[in-house]
Amino acid sequence: MLCAVVVQMMGGPATEIPFDYRDGLIWLKVRAEGASESLDFLLDSGASVSVIDLGTANRLGLKLGSRVAVRGVQTETAGHWPQRLNASASSVALPRDFLALDLQKLSKACACRVDGLVGADFFRDRVVQVDFAARIIRLLAVAPAKADESLPLEIQRDVLRVPVAVNGGKPQWMRLDTGCASALQWVSSARPATTTATRRRISVGLAEVPVAMASTTVTLGKLRFDEVPTGVHGKQIFAGEAGLLGNGLLSQFIVTVDAPNKRLLLVKFPAASR
Repeated sequence: MLCAVVVQMMGGPATEIPFDYRDGLIWLKVRAEGASESLDFLLDSGASVSVIDLGTANRLGLKLGSRVAVRGVQTETAGHWPQRLNASASSVALPRDFLALDLQKLSKACACRVDGLVGADFFRDRVVQVDFAARIIRLLAVAPAKADESLPLEIQRDVLRVPVAVNGGKPQWMRLDTGCASALQWVSSARPATTTATRRRISVGLAEVPVAMASTTVTLGKLRFDEVPTGVHGKQIFAGEAGLLGNGLLSQFIVTVDAPNKRLLLVKFPAASR
């Protein structure tokens, strides 16, 4: 999984975090203060904050933060926020504030223990490249000059969204979700939520929700994908969003999340890597 890090310097090589890609998910080895062994985390850009499993937090003897409501996929649960933790992946410091949350259901779905999630806050103010072919995450000084497609990236309330068109329709904002193993989860009748509250909501997709499957045509900018296995939802997964763009499609590219310039860059794999 993870090995040595290359220190990034101006004009020099990028900082690299190797990862393990299995069952459609990105697994990281994380070192945390108080842990004698490395912990298993998922890179989950669909989670608005980084998460540590409640059982792992208790095992490390961490003092829990205030109790908060957490919005999940068609569910709401309780967590503790903030939970301060010194943690790193290949010597790259992770966000200091974690949400302590019971991840037992997620661990059961993955058939192995999930100690935590590295969420969208990891991408904040950074240029993060996920190279699925090389199994490397790179922290870049600047984004690549060329890409096969560049999509606008909307960042609101610690959530990353990109425009996705389905079956020839108009592009709709969907959550960029590296914690989603499938290609696409689509809300066929998504409408913007009407809310008066502007307070921050913590959202983490945890539940396994049975949905109808369909084969769709998906368009990302000028890139078109036919016969995409798609979960179809009759109601919104998260308010104001038309669905989730997951690793089933993202894993076909070298993906660069350029948060400072609010864009998502997609580069097709070289022929030798396919």
